[in-house]
Amino acid sequence: RGFSVPLQSPADCGADRYFDSSRLACAPCGAHQRQSAGGSSCVCEPGYRVVSSNGGFSVTCEKCPENMSGVTQDGWNCITCPNGLTSEGNCKCPNNEILVERGIDGVLLNEALCLQCNGSEHSFSASDASGSRCVRCENTFIQVSKSCDCNSPNILTGGLCFLAREGLPPKGVAAVRFAQLGITLTSAWFLKNLQSSAFACWLHSNLTACQALGNMCVMNMNSLSSSSTDACGLFQYIFVSTARVGIIHSIPYWRHNLPWLYYGDQPGLASQVLEKNHFPTTFTFKGTDKDVKLKFIAASFDAAGNFLKWQSLEGGILQLCPDTQTKLNAAYVFGTTYQQSCKISVSKILLDFADPVFYDLFLEYNDGNGQQYLWAVAVLNLNLQYNEKFVNQGSNMNNWLLTRRFFLVDALSGKENDLGKPPRVIRIASKITISIRLVSHTQRGTIYPPLITVAYTDVLIQNPETQSVMVSFAVSYEMNQSEAQIQTDIALGVLGGLAVLWSLLKTAGWKRRTGSSIIDLQTVFKFLLFYAGDLANVFFIITLGTGIYWLVFFKAQQFVSVLLPLPSQEEDFVTYIACAFSLKALQFLHLLVSQLAVDIFFIDWERPKGKVLKAVEGEGVIKSAAAPVSIWRTYFIANEWNEIQTVRKINPLFQVLAVLFFLEVVGFSNLALMDASSSLTRSSESYVAPWSRILRFGVSAALWIAIAILQVIFFAVIYERFVEDKISQFVDLCCVSNISVFLLSHNCFGHYIHGRSVHGHADTNMEEMNMNLKREAENLCSQRGLLPNTDGQTFQISISRKMRLHYDWIHETLTKKRGPARLLDSSANTFEQSTRAYNAMNKFLSSFIDHVHKEMDYIVKDKLLLERILGMEFMEPIDKSIFYNDEGHSFSDVLYYGNETTLLIFDILFFSVVDLASQSFVLAAILTYLQQELFRFIRSTLGQKNLASKTLVDQRFLI
Repeated sequence: RGFSVPLQSPADCGADRYFDSSRLACAPCGAHQRQSAGGSSCVCEPGYRVVSSNGGFSVTCEKCPENMSGVTQDGWNCITCPNGLTSEGNCKCPNNEILVERGIDGVLLNEALCLQCNGSEHSFSASDASGSRCVRCENTFIQVSKSCDCNSPNILTGGLCFLAREGLPPKGVAAVRFAQLGITLTSAWFLKNLQSSAFACWLHSNLTACQALGNMCVMNMNSLSSSSTDACGLFQYIFVSTARVGIIHSIPYWRHNLPWLYYGDQPGLASQVLEKNHFPTTFTFKGTDKDVKLKFIAASFDAAGNFLKWQSLEGGILQLCPDTQTKLNAAYVFGTTYQQSCKISVSKILLDFADPVFYDLFLEYNDGNGQQYLWAVAVLNLNLQYNEKFVNQGSNMNNWLLTRRFFLVDALSGKENDLGKPPRVIRIASKITISIRLVSHTQRGTIYPPLITVAYTDVLIQNPETQSVMVSFAVSYEMNQSEAQIQTDIALGVLGGLAVLWSLLKTAGWKRRTGSSIIDLQTVFKFLLFYAGDLANVFFIITLGTGIYWLVFFKAQQFVSVLLPLPSQEEDFVTYIACAFSLKALQFLHLLVSQLAVDIFFIDWERPKGKVLKAVEGEGVIKSAAAPVSIWRTYFIANEWNEIQTVRKINPLFQVLAVLFFLEVVGFSNLALMDASSSLTRSSESYVAPWSRILRFGVSAALWIAIAILQVIFFAVIYERFVEDKISQFVDLCCVSNISVFLLSHNCFGHYIHGRSVHGHADTNMEEMNMNLKREAENLCSQRGLLPNTDGQTFQISISRKMRLHYDWIHETLTKKRGPARLLDSSANTFEQSTRAYNAMNKFLSSFIDHVHKEMDYIVKDKLLLERILGMEFMEPIDKSIFYNDEGHSFSDVLYYGNETTLLIFDILFFSVVDLASQSFVLAAILTYLQQELFRFIRSTLGQKNLASKTLVDQRFLI
């Protein structure tokens, strides 16, 4: 088995073996021997004395003779015992007598003596607890009975003697209730000390007795009952009965000789204690050490009521989870939200906290003269019961009952019968929270008195080695957020109302562009879609403003005036982001569907050059026909259009990588931590505060927008000017190819790109093409514009109803592969029908542009400024269509390029939703890029199919 050894402990060895520490295993004891109390050696059995002993099994025992059957206390000699033997084989004596085995000179007596201690007035002595010597009896015995006896009717309790008289506190109930487990135990500690502590505190104003009584009340969760005489009932009895003795430091709840346990049970008292007075000093984020740190100090007591010492909370005395000193002390840096939680084994708790320690907490400060003062910190015990009802559970502080003293672990009150045995139940402070609240409208870092909230967990001891408890410690900072919430609600209401008006204007413009004036179900549905997008923008603006506001004003302040909302106060903010994302996703899908349904046709202006001889199928003759026009230019333009459908004003991959770089590498993510530091770098040894969801959104959204703006500026000013501008180049390519683009994004509205070549034709060789471009560069030919002597090639078009009906009439043949008999020969195949429909549409649109159809003519005009702002047209094209001059390439509205704002906001919200759900910028960046690529693929693929179906361009030629 290699280097393995069996696992054994002293408990495994049994009565006749001991634990050999050199072998880490059990070994047998010798003859007439047994295991010692510690288990690591052997001792002689009763009736046997030690002859020699070198430890372990090296013990030699010898049986005592019949006339000297007892063994001395040290075990080395035999002795006669006149009063019998104990179970261990030693001599025993009656009560109040001591055992004497040796003379004054140390000579062993042949027979043990039992001497009675002299309890007369001159001696007042009694046997000590071990029965080995006489000591002065307890003072209360002497005071009450003038002897060392406490006979009836005097009262003996807890080793003290009290004179029976009227006015004594009632008999106490030595019970401890563990409400979470639903059990009540008779505590050995309470049974021994409760009544005596109450009597000593009441009769003699004994300070430690009063403190011990108060501690027993705290161990009983400060719970009060009008009908119970438990520890808290006895404390209240004494508190009420000692009103005449006065108060300490002018605090009405702190009586002379008594510990300060309660603030009082008057309704509304808690709100006065926590909000009436301000803490008499101020704090900053970037000041000296005394202005930045919270100097908590605690007076500590043991269970018996003895004062131990003053202890600073720095060092982690309240933090049960182990950590480095630096991280533990970070809990008391002002403005740093601190959270610590872990699981601790019950065995470790029993080992480290065998004796409970009680704390009275204060916050230290200096007055203007440098004098040090302490401000008492109130305790909100969530386990406190008043008449068997929990009163500190709700958020209404008017119902709270504040206390002062608390403990971390109580492994004492849960011991039944014997204080030397392990407890049956322990009580642990499983959740401790120190709350710091900022005074409203303060500009100098003024706070209200702090509050420490404690929640205890009762643990029934079964197997300490396997049982564990989750414990946590937190320091939270909060301020009244009602004013900020009201301002947010006002902004949401105002902007939401404006969004309704804007959506109505969009709907009215959409109705004008569709050529319909009837308000039907489709109109209502369209309005809701418009409103969804506008309301998403409202939510985005509000959340973005909120995130940046808290980021700037919280991180940049020196004298504290604002504090971050608590996680529970961020729920509305997260809801707003979820609403913004859901509504923006709906708008994005609406945009996607709209772009995938646009009507588009490429008008080929090229005319045949000459004639060719062509055989007539079925007739066997050759006839002269016009030379066919090449389709490759149309295919080329279609491919270019297909490529620019998903072109954006930014590079999505660079956007995601840049945001991730600044967040994770540069360290901007550290600005989202709930602490006062505005540093981008943090030491690995320093404490890392929890994340603020508001700050995470503010930092990431601000970076997204900043990088996007820089990208747009770069592409607009540098890249598109000196490298390539795909949108403008497409317009130029149309002109060079002698092809115009006719787009209808709505029923009666769309865009027109005038691509008619100024040279009359484009189907030529390289030499002639270069010559034409040279002539154009030297202004030796006419301008490219639709109107003479103009350069305007792009237009927004509002077509008449008659024009649309004629377009649909021809387009029906193009899409459904069937048409009227006068256009299509019923005997022709499908391809020939489509070809004729294409030629018919090309002829119709080209003649329309050339003003051939007087009944469907058009005019060219400029848009009014208000029309441009509102995105709608005031004039209705009844008799003539209207071409509006467009200098901004507005046809990009049917492409990704013209909807960058919508796409960018959708990306930001998607990134933020994933991050808020996962708390991971890396995962959010990866998923954001994947969704960009997914939707780009969908837009490109379905857009290609729509392009092929609407323009009759064979999809096999779209690459």
